[in-house]
Amino acid sequence: MKTIATYDSAAATFTLEKGIWRGTFPIAELPTWVNFYRQQIQRYPVHAASYAPDVEALEALLKELAR
Repeated sequence: MKTIATYDSAAATFTLEKGIWRGTFPIAELPTWVNFYRQQIQRYPVHAASYAPDVEALEALLKELAR
């Protein structure tokens, strides 16, 4: 399932969407969420495929913001 991460500069937040789930968090927490999902892949390798799209979307957002 595809995960989408978007940034709202006016609110200083990012939103992570996957299927019907959606969460909005302060942009300052973005690195924490990337680390969380990376750790989930390591802790639960059987479910790594479900966490990989989250890591990819969050890392893409990090790269976009670094420009």
